[in-house]
Amino acid sequence: MPKHVDHAERRAQITEGLLRVAGREGLHAVTMRSVAAEAGVSLRLVQYYFRSKAELMHATLERLERQSHERWATRLARLPSPPPAREFIEAFLAEALPTDERSRTFHLVWTSYAVLAMTDPELAEQPFVEGPNRLEHELTEVLGRARAAGELAPGLDATTEAARLLALNHGLGTSVLVGQRTAAEATAVLRYHLDLLFRPNGRT
Repeated sequence: MPKHVDHAERRAQITEGLLRVAGREGLHAVTMRSVAAEAGVSLRLVQYYFRSKAELMHATLERLERQSHERWATRLARLPSPPPAREFIEAFLAEALPTDERSRTFHLVWTSYAVLAMTDPELAEQPFVEGPNRLEHELTEVLGRARAAGELAPGLDATTEAARLLALNHGLGTSVLVGQRTAAEATAVLRYHLDLLFRPNGRT
């Protein structure tokens, strides 16, 4: 009787192999062959599931994004329902910082992917900015509701503030990766910025 193959599990095994190589040696060191060796499968099997290295990298990035959302959902589950706007945003920003091995790998891979995509047309063709665009849209909606409820400082634009929060978060995440500051120091900077965005105690 032919053996049943769980294709989702096999793809996950391969993408996890890429993450281990990237986390240890950097994304520039990733090849289809090195991923196959790390995952304990044949090169032909990797090529069966992923037609190119760019496709494999993009699939790995999507997997990391899903896992990050799952951890974010776990944080949100600890908050009141519906969560206050500030706590909702702070939970997202905290999850996006490289504070543990998994989030560090996510930040490292995404940043490396973005840099490589600037000079690699095949990588640039993959829609890897869709994830950040979705997050920015979601943050814009949350900030818009907070502004309508009088929770934000006056004169702020929700769309601009959402973009600024994401840019600040990415920059702080990179500073943690390179050892410029600790995760606790980066979190303090984010909270300082949120103090400027939100009125004390919500409504005034």
